[in-house]
Amino acid sequence: MRLGVLDVGSNTVHLLVVDAHRGAAPYPAYSHKTELRLAEHLDKDGKIQQSGSDGLVAFIKEATVLAEDKGCQSVLAFATSALREAPNGDKVLDRVRTETEIDLQVLSGEDEARLTFLAVRRWFGWSSGRLAVFDIGGGSLEIAAGSDEEPTVAVSVPLGAGRLTREGLTADPPDKDEVRALRKRVRMEMAAVAGGVLRAGRPQRAVATSKTFRSLARITGAAPSDQGPYVPRALDREDLDEWMPKLTKMSAAERAELPGVSAGRASQLLAGAIVADAVLDLFNLPALEVCPWALREGVILSRLDQLQPR
Repeated sequence: MRLGVLDVGSNTVHLLVVDAHRGAAPYPAYSHKTELRLAEHLDKDGKIQQSGSDGLVAFIKEATVLAEDKGCQSVLAFATSALREAPNGDKVLDRVRTETEIDLQVLSGEDEARLTFLAVRRWFGWSSGRLAVFDIGGGSLEIAAGSDEEPTVAVSVPLGAGRLTREGLTADPPDKDEVRALRKRVRMEMAAVAGGVLRAGRPQRAVATSKTFRSLARITGAAPSDQGPYVPRALDREDLDEWMPKLTKMSAAERAELPGVSAGRASQLLAGAIVADAVLDLFNLPALEVCPWALREGVILSRLDQLQPR
């Protein structure tokens, strides 16, 4: 069956059209996205401004037409932290429903972690044993661990790369004191959940998903995306240690010149690197393997499990 997956994130709004069948990997047939940066269209009270709402509705209208043109049987539409946390999120959802007939489902942070874990489990398989999965989004960091398809522990921490950049890094290039304060904040908040994750058992395989981790892996030497999804990629702790001092001295424009870093994401790369560095250190990991599947694939796989009997 052909499905459209509409992912409304803090940074990007993305329509992915896939051919999906139970027992087979979802095959991407078409992709259309825009960097709406919904989390930046907030007023002083954290409400989504008219500009953000207008942009979201306009893109979803466009995506709905594209999904129909591509022959999608249905569209799975979901939103993450930007709409989840906005005080007027329900009003924005109502407007989207009224003007586009798309019912956006807002995922909890724990659901994000759980569905991403499912995608990683299916990608690497049962031989991976106990998995620990880390996903840096725009607004939050999701962590999940376990030995089955349902993780034993799934948590969400407000340590997204976009959020941390807005709240902690005001200068470009960044101020040393701001970097130090942000590093302290990240490690304190992550340490508060790390114990609960580790008490459930040491992972046999530690995996990272998301654009932030992929970009960091690329600048530290991983294969470029044009070599395909099946080339093994990893973010090595020692390599990231070497890059951290360089990243803290670079401007956003200089980071945008690095391989695998888009201009739109360059400003957030340092905050993401600070989070990735804390993950590797606090969880005592030598490296993180990069998985090409993440939340969108988890949503697809979960829906297929519901629609088609085993």
